[in-house]
Amino acid sequence: MPATALRQGAGRRRRPVLTAVTALVLIAHPAFAAALDLPAPWALAARTETPASSYRLPIGRWVPQGLPTREIEGAVTRSAFQRPLEGGSTLDLLTPLRAALEAHGFRPLFQCETESCGGFDFRYAADVLPEPEMHVDLGDFRFLSALRDTPDGPEAISLLVSRSAATGFVQLVRVGARVQAAPVPDLSASSKSPEPQPGTIGDRLSDGGPVVLEDLAFASGSSRLEDRSYPALADLADWLKVDAARRVAIVGHTDASGSLEANVTVSRARAASVRERLISRHGVPEAQVTAEGVGYLAPRDTNRTEDGRARNRRVEVVPTAP
Repeated sequence: MPATALRQGAGRRRRPVLTAVTALVLIAHPAFAAALDLPAPWALAARTETPASSYRLPIGRWVPQGLPTREIEGAVTRSAFQRPLEGGSTLDLLTPLRAALEAHGFRPLFQCETESCGGFDFRYAADVLPEPEMHVDLGDFRFLSALRDTPDGPEAISLLVSRSAATGFVQLVRVGARVQAAPVPDLSASSKSPEPQPGTIGDRLSDGGPVVLEDLAFASGSSRLEDRSYPALADLADWLKVDAARRVAIVGHTDASGSLEANVTVSRARAASVRERLISRHGVPEAQVTAEGVGYLAPRDTNRTEDGRARNRRVEVVPTAP
């Protein structure tokens, strides 16, 4: 049964606090489309699982008539995570989570921040795990809902991000079909990106992507793209300019050397460098391209060998909704 939130601290605005940048690990398995977890220093505080149920996915801000939702049926998993705060904001928490979802084929349906969500009314109309495992500051929270299609039907994710004076909180609700019971895969092999497929970049993007831009080269020790021609960028630009409604996210990835925060920063900077090249050299409109970075959270190979680490340092292009 859905958990009912405890209304502790309602109406009391806490002093502004800072949170640390993090990112989402999506664990792929053929029999369990997407389990959800967060890497250290996040710690799982609560989790409930219902094999066959339904979830009302929020898809709009609260209005006096109620909270707009879309009902999704399937296995429902609700998880709450906590971590000590080190700096940043609730937006810093949400941004890499959204990038990771988009990199795995989810289409954002709705995103809001506190008042644009509907404030107090949204918070208490939404399905939220109880305190103290999941705390929602009524003056500072963010929400995102996303959807992707699978052979077994739609799969939905909702993210609710907030904080207290010393702790960051994330609630993740996932609903989708569970084909059969399946063990949780080894995290060291999780979130692997698809191997490159035959066909042009445009063909693969039209099929849903993502596509690795294999021919990119960055200056040593830098996030700056080397000044040379890149056929993959030319092909991507041509595909984008055919249809002004097309949108893509450029997503940077790193190997597992160093801290998560540092790798997210580097991966985002490299994606931004690729985006800038598409705009300045190839004439792609700014509105068609965004840049994100997920650090080492979506490897396509092992990080235990140099060859594997080299393959994990890459930039992908992911088609997104207009």
